[in-house]
Amino acid sequence: MNQSSKINIAKNIQKLRNKKHITKENLSLTLGFDNSYISKVENLKMNITIEKLDKIANYFEIETYKLLK
Repeated sequence: MNQSSKINIAKNIQKLRNKKHITKENLSLTLGFDNSYISKVENLKMNITIEKLDKIANYFEIETYKLLK
């Protein structure tokens, strides 16, 4: 995954989280991820898998590709 894709994903997750007023930790735990997973993705410290990207998109009720834009 290239850097610009990682940045887009991180920014989009953060925007969606802020709209729903949900913390990184709460989102991680709600989706069954390690409690710091979303934080690591948003801070570009971890690559996200397609499966987890799909889970996040489903949680926010959007198409997965929208997290990449």
